[in-house]
Amino acid sequence: MSEQDQQDKQDPGFTVKDRRLFSEEGEARSEPEEPAAPQAEQAQEKTQDQPRTQGPKEPSHHSLPPVDFSALILSLSHAAMMHLGHIPDPMTGESSPDLELARHTIDTIGMLKDKTAGNLDQDEQRLIDSALTELRMAFVRASA
Repeated sequence: MSEQDQQDKQDPGFTVKDRRLFSEEGEARSEPEEPAAPQAEQAQEKTQDQPRTQGPKEPSHHSLPPVDFSALILSLSHAAMMHLGHIPDPMTGESSPDLELARHTIDTIGMLKDKTAGNLDQDEQRLIDSALTELRMAFVRASA
């Protein structure tokens, strides 16, 4: 026997299974359920025997704001105020100013204002203008 034949006997390789819903003639196929692979059964038995230490995360039941331009601007404004030290970090409860990050966030809002010019309704335009004015003033006070 050649070396290749011996390898083929030791390593069965893989099996290709046609899972298309229709045959080559266009007729619907009906295929029986496949038996689970022995390795999959063993893995399933092992996981059933072991207690779960960390289960899947439960979905959050927080009420999230609608996904719109105003919510984005408010979110970025909130982040900028956090970076300016005006709002405590929700994870630590402490205020830690980071003026470089605050400037970056304010500049991001400014870029959004420029890119959306002429495409905002009056309320959105007022919101972005007032947010930028407040944030820029707060930044000047924080950096003085």
